[in-house]
Amino acid sequence: MRRQFTPEQKARVALAALAGDKTINQIAAQFEVHPTQVKQWRDAAKAALPEAFTDKRKRSGGEAATATQSQVDELHRVIGVRDAELEWLKKKLHGLVD
Repeated sequence: MRRQFTPEQKARVALAALAGDKTINQIAAQFEVHPTQVKQWRDAAKAALPEAFTDKRKRSGGEAATATQSQVDELHRVIGVRDAELEWLKKKLHGLVD
């Protein structure tokens, strides 16, 4: 059966690996995990660090807002097309009823 680790346990192992005062093998033995797993968690922590220090105020209005706005624009375009089709059909139907 595979062992599962909580995010806190993974963070503890990754911090120990980032500290650099012990070798990967020593850390793996201490926390009873495979050395490859220690390296993966260390690398994941390194990759996530820049994100932790970004300015949240600037990030909130960036890419997500642009994607949301483009999606809203596309939906407005579709609504406009549907409205035009509906008006055309109403005119055609009105002409057939008379």
